[in-house]
Amino acid sequence: MTGTTGGANEPTVFVIDDDSAMREAVQSLLDSVGLNVKLFAAAQAFLALDLPDVPSCVVLDVRLKGQSGLAVQKHIAHTLRLPVILMTAHADIAMSVDAMKAGAVDFLSKPFRAQDMIDAVTRGLEADRKRRAAERSAAVLRTCYELLTPRERTIMTMVANGLLNRQIATELNLSEITVKLYRGQAMKKMQSPSLADFVLKADALGLVDRENRLAGND
Repeated sequence: MTGTTGGANEPTVFVIDDDSAMREAVQSLLDSVGLNVKLFAAAQAFLALDLPDVPSCVVLDVRLKGQSGLAVQKHIAHTLRLPVILMTAHADIAMSVDAMKAGAVDFLSKPFRAQDMIDAVTRGLEADRKRRAAERSAAVLRTCYELLTPRERTIMTMVANGLLNRQIATELNLSEITVKLYRGQAMKKMQSPSLADFVLKADALGLVDRENRLAGND
């Protein structure tokens, strides 16, 4: 790592380029809009880093000494799941298509417009911010679901798939009152203020059979 700016808890942009002048130019540009920047001359140094748990993205040169930037991009996207902005002085259509298919946020030709880089980095950080928020929500949802008893999970699944209380009662050999009790307990544990929210959370958990879901609920 050849340089850092900003604090450890701020959104961070990792710049990987074996050209020191380009690294410093990108750092100066991103510094000017108040971003935290960390510089690397080689992909190996970046990949060995213990990444901070903050919204992040990577600005990566396509041509690195001894390694393909496209290969590094694919590794970062699949393993670290960080958004990548690629830059190169030797762009071609096939290369840019491969990069975008692999999920690159943008593919910038050197020399690039300063605003294009700032816009790409802004999109990358926002995409990672949304991913992290979605993962946190999913973790909370799973934690709530794990609080449900087997019976409550069964009823949650049946409710989410459109069965009425009386149908669930018949299916499980329970009274309707008992079904409503279980459903109420499950909704409370799932922090669902409404039946619609309860069903949405069940869907997010993969409990809804979209092909066979019955219409209607009470």
